[in-house]
Amino acid sequence: MKKKTVLPKMLSFSAPDLREQIEALPAGTALIGISTLGRAIAVDLDAESPHVLVCTGAGGGSTTLLRSLTAQFLHQGAHALVLDPKRISHLWAKALPTVTHRGNVAGIHDALTGLADELKRRLDLDGDLADVPRLIVALDEADATVRQLARYWKTFRQKDDPQTSPAITALEDALWAGRAARVHVILDGHPAGALGAAAREQFATVILARVTADTWRRLAPIAGPAPKQSRHPGRFHVIQHSAVHETQAIVMTDAEVVNWLTDPDDNQS
Repeated sequence: MKKKTVLPKMLSFSAPDLREQIEALPAGTALIGISTLGRAIAVDLDAESPHVLVCTGAGGGSTTLLRSLTAQFLHQGAHALVLDPKRISHLWAKALPTVTHRGNVAGIHDALTGLADELKRRLDLDGDLADVPRLIVALDEADATVRQLARYWKTFRQKDDPQTSPAITALEDALWAGRAARVHVILDGHPAGALGAAAREQFATVILARVTADTWRRLAPIAGPAPKQSRHPGRFHVIQHSAVHETQAIVMTDAEVVNWLTDPDDNQS
């Protein structure tokens, strides 16, 4: 049996050498955190996992994780669409020129229908995407957001319009065709509940914390029985290729993200 590493109580972006480790990662790769075996646990959007699923119980840290992952891809030159239905969870995103932040349901609807146009434009390039920046779609509280979008669509849907909200369809299309268009979804929630059972299959990296045994079975069926869930802040289970890594995730504050992305030469970020 491999010996476990004693993890720090919090893995801060300001920890010694951590920022350098993050900045040394290749484009398309973001560090999730450090496992109890001392391994760096990362997600590689190009090689294995075009999309990332995060699901936690109350207070599990999903918003913090979405911020950390999105920030790392932004630092590598990506653009981002941050959908923040609580309107206050991702205020850091409003300060950045390569990020579109939307909070109210009308704004989220319009942003996702715009995403449909952008997805088509990229796919029409037939793979000639060398000069097209990666686009991260970070969706917090997906379950509630999809329900709100469905209700919103009903308020002005016309007789000949499709039954399903075009915003929801755009999100589904991004999951199915995103890899080919360099569009990647980082979703917080239960994809089956929000988008149908098949949506779960689009996430090769699943990150869970404080979930029930039933949620574990639905979101990580190939990973075996649910392990004991930690109440420690920032502690997640990362599932990749049926392997489960208990991981202490990186914490980046709003201020650290903004400072890092607007003044990358400032080592005090």
